[in-house]
Amino acid sequence: MSLNHVRPWRNIYRRKSRQIMVGNVPVGGDAPITVQTMTNTPTTDVAATVAQVQAAAEAGADIVRVSVPDEASAKALKDIVAESPVPIVADIHFHYRRGIEAAEAGAACLRINPGNIGSPERVREVIAAARDHGCSMRIGVNAGSLERHLLEKYGEPCPEAMVESGLEHIRLLEDNDFHDFKISVKASDVFLSAAAYQGIAEATDAPIHLGITEAGGLMSGTIKSAIGLGNLLWMGIGDTLRVSLSADPVEEVKVGYEILKSLGLRHRGVNIISCPSCARQGFDVIKTVEILEKRLEHIKTPMSLSIIGCVVNGPGEALMTDVGFTGGGAGSGMVYLAGKASHKMSNEKMVDHIVEEVEKRAEALDVAAAAAEEAAE
Repeated sequence: MSLNHVRPWRNIYRRKSRQIMVGNVPVGGDAPITVQTMTNTPTTDVAATVAQVQAAAEAGADIVRVSVPDEASAKALKDIVAESPVPIVADIHFHYRRGIEAAEAGAACLRINPGNIGSPERVREVIAAARDHGCSMRIGVNAGSLERHLLEKYGEPCPEAMVESGLEHIRLLEDNDFHDFKISVKASDVFLSAAAYQGIAEATDAPIHLGITEAGGLMSGTIKSAIGLGNLLWMGIGDTLRVSLSADPVEEVKVGYEILKSLGLRHRGVNIISCPSCARQGFDVIKTVEILEKRLEHIKTPMSLSIIGCVVNGPGEALMTDVGFTGGGAGSGMVYLAGKASHKMSNEKMVDHIVEEVEKRAEALDVAAAAAEEAAE
């Protein structure tokens, strides 16, 4: 449950953007901020790519991007699209023909980097294919591949150059009466990215795709993305996001949701609130949380779980969570349900018991949500 109605300092006022569709997924406007990832299997290996798409979708990905570097990949894309449970974005670089082929193969969106796709005439051909096949598009400006004339003008990649690049290509799409596009202005530098995104957010009402490109490995990339994307989201900027990690795409999805959950912008699955542990802990908090994260991955219902090692903060945290466990010493602790102390449970049996209580609570919440939806109809 959101506490924004009683705590106004928690409110985030999202930038107003127009809404486009990526397949059947709305992006922008008042739609939820969507989470994306990208496959890293050879696109020509249809089975492996579909398996990765399905794993990402199971983790919560709303949209998945697939690279289309050659004609064989464009042909494979048709089979991938047919088997995908979520809309597929075709990632296009260097050869405009791949964009046309991807549109024909059923891609829901074409991601083009205007700095490397060729002349305006070629971009126009890709626009025509997107329009003919009902594709939206993403203008993907990247600090590492800015147009030569902008690098000569500004001397180096900078926020002004990235915004100018984005606006030039927005004009090209709009001059061709194409408006179903979103835009990104990515860099590997957090400061450069943030400044460029702020600039483009002020200059257009197009939906914004957030990302810190080439952010790094799981640990460093997560931290860099949380800082960069978190600050932009806090300012209300961003309609869809991809966390770029040198890691399994599923990890990108998980981190994306954690960033959104931490800001109260999107909720999926169990949000575990746990202490870092200390000498007061009545059980092994770190090991318990690690096990529970794995055991509760199947829960998609938004809910909260507090796992606190002792009674200093445990009861207070449990007041605000759906399910809670607070260590009390002597080999047992207190189980809290819906914010109230319910019963004691031994440390030995507490993991299985917590999983059971979370599953029951999730089922109850799902039933209540379904009843409310039915009543609204």
